[in-house]
Amino acid sequence: MARPRVKLEKLGRFSRPPLRRMLQVHQQLKSGLFPNYRKLAKELEVSSKTVQRDIEFMRDQLGMPIQYDQFQFGFYYSEPVTSFPSIEVSEGELVALFVAQKALAQYEGTPFEKALKTAFGKIADGLQDKITFNLGNVDAGISFKGIGTSVADIDLFEIVSTAVLRSHELVFEYKKLGSSRYEERRVQPYHLGCVENQWYLFGFDLLRQQLRTFALPRMRKGRNSGMRFQRPADFSITKHLSESFGVFTGSGRHRVRIHFDAFAARLVGERQWHASQKIKPVGDREIEITMELDGLEEIERWILSWGVHARVIEPKELMDRIRSFGREIEKIYPEQTND
Repeated sequence: MARPRVKLEKLGRFSRPPLRRMLQVHQQLKSGLFPNYRKLAKELEVSSKTVQRDIEFMRDQLGMPIQYDQFQFGFYYSEPVTSFPSIEVSEGELVALFVAQKALAQYEGTPFEKALKTAFGKIADGLQDKITFNLGNVDAGISFKGIGTSVADIDLFEIVSTAVLRSHELVFEYKKLGSSRYEERRVQPYHLGCVENQWYLFGFDLLRQQLRTFALPRMRKGRNSGMRFQRPADFSITKHLSESFGVFTGSGRHRVRIHFDAFAARLVGERQWHASQKIKPVGDREIEITMELDGLEEIERWILSWGVHARVIEPKELMDRIRSFGREIEKIYPEQTND
């Protein structure tokens, strides 16, 4: 095996027992010490079965030429090996991994936190002799800030995520938006997603016999029923949300057309708001955006967030809803006269 050419600077401080064990096995094999399961298990303070799995992984998955010598009662390399195999990852890919880790930093405390650090540490350790790179530079230069991040119930999050991954039915109490009381739900959880700093569960409600969306902050007393189910093979979260503006799907079909003035046109035009969007210039600086949606509730809130800089052209139903909302706002902000 060829020796990698450039020395690696270690990336952070992570605990990596499995890889560290294999590196120690590698050193003994390379030194011609003919280690065996019993001796390695005693030295590494693990079971002989663990050492056996490590060696089998090195031989079968990493392609290392490990053989057993029945006269020396130990293992050896049947051909020269100068270094432990490295993971071929470029500096750009490593930066991308770190950016992904930073993006999820706002969810520290969830079960993902430990797994992310461990996975990133293993990748970093595997880049033994590939590149020289300092994560401190990226840490100081890249960050994420979320506005309105929901507070995660760590225990509930773990129960829900485990049920999703293991395809177990989930039982919990849920308070619908606008309701004053909780209702028990029994759901087959299909997908757990984070949309605009909020976690949502997408699953089949067994009582209502419909696919529903649940916001995790409105859930409580979750428990895994232990009952397994088969997730539909054709279920796709991308397909499910393809015609919705956010996370809640509707049953209609609406062609939405909105005019934005010069102030908002550039800000709106810089982003992809929906897969169906089409943007048409109006004059020198204004635009019209058109989308095909299955519901109007979430697009209504988005339009209102632009204030007087957005004007609905169609459909009439959406135009009437915005107009009605404007009248309600006027009621809570009556004009004050000076006495």
